[in-house]
Amino acid sequence: MDAHSRCAWAQNDPLMREYHDTEWGVPQRDARTLWENLMLEGFQAGLSWQVILHKRAAFRAAFEGFDPRKVARFGAGDVERLLADTGIVRSRAKIEATIRGARIFNEMQAGGDDFSDYCWSFVAGKPLRGEGTASQSALSVTVSKDLKRRGFKFVGPTIVYAWMQAVGLLNDHAATCFRCAPVSALAARRN
Repeated sequence: MDAHSRCAWAQNDPLMREYHDTEWGVPQRDARTLWENLMLEGFQAGLSWQVILHKRAAFRAAFEGFDPRKVARFGAGDVERLLADTGIVRSRAKIEATIRGARIFNEMQAGGDDFSDYCWSFVAGKPLRGEGTASQSALSVTVSKDLKRRGFKFVGPTIVYAWMQAVGLLNDHAATCFRCAPVSALAARRN
């Protein structure tokens, strides 16, 4: 064990600790990666992030690297293939929501609505300080409603809040965490 003080959820599992230390809360600007994280957060619904993180490599293999162009072409046979894949969460509704999410992502991109720009528009392009112990906020409710309006599924306010934390739209590291830098320092690390 090292001497770093971390957010409580990242204390015990080595993979969770690595994820916390290198990814969680770091501002992500890549549209495809933002979409992948949103889809994975949807798979988390009713489960823990630890389960999803331990299955992330299998998810990436099953969903062809979360390439939205490829996933959007998935059909009934792919759904059945994914339902038989023991490496991922086998939920028909979540699998179909991911395929639908890929189609929406592609429609947005083709229509000139870059997914990254769209995501970052909710925080005026800069990470906000989160509420630390919250599971949702007025902002996550707003983002959730807009994602649902566009047709995304498994994007309730709690899922959206967790996603916003994960991709750095919110800096929600605990005040005692070594990663709790000012939001400007987090943005500079990613660039």
